Amino acid sequence: MITHAQGRPDGMRAPLRAGLVTDAVGWQADEALEQLYAAHWRQLVRLAVLLVRDVGTAEEVVQDAFVAVHGRWSRIRTPEAALPYLRQAVVNRSRSVLRHRVVVDRHLRAEAVKPLALAPDAEGVVLDAARRDAVLDGMRSLPQRQREVLALRYFVDLSEGEIATTLGISRGAVKSHASRGAASLRALLGPLLEEMS
Repeated sequence: MITHAQGRPDGMRAPLRAGLVTDAVGWQADEALEQLYAAHWRQLVRLAVLLVRDVGTAEEVVQDAFVAVHGRWSRIRTPEAALPYLRQAVVNRSRSVLRHRVVVDRHLRAEAVKPLALAPDAEGVVLDAARRDAVLDGMRSLPQRQREVLALRYFVDLSEGEIATTLGISRGAVKSHASRGAASLRALLGPLLEEMS
């Protein structure tokens, strides 16, 4: 007969669930998570992509969420609670990624603000960096959809049709967001860029 503590490396006793031993609970976690993975992987990755805006990072977030849920399987009281628990793990891990990005961005900005040893022709380089920073700050101030459309159009060089497909919106919406975003940037950056020239 298998005791409660068998199969656990730390020798601690695991609580029994419905008369099952630890090894059986572990096997149930494996089987249940395989089924959840097969049925919900893509949906969870799409959720993470919307939150972190990067497919590779989103896939890592979802994979880490599955691993974390597997480790905490004994805390899930009913099979119906598994998917919501997994979704919450994806959201929480996505938030962690976003917080980490903010910290990295702050660090990069702090490094960029450090005084430069200006060479004789470095004035042009400094002006170019200031213009770039102004454009990036202006982009950050735009609503998310306008920022996405402008980034895909001018930084990734996608066509209106490709942008529409990427964002799941109509070509008319792409034109509208691009027009509004460009007008906002001109209003924000026009005076600033004139001062720099």
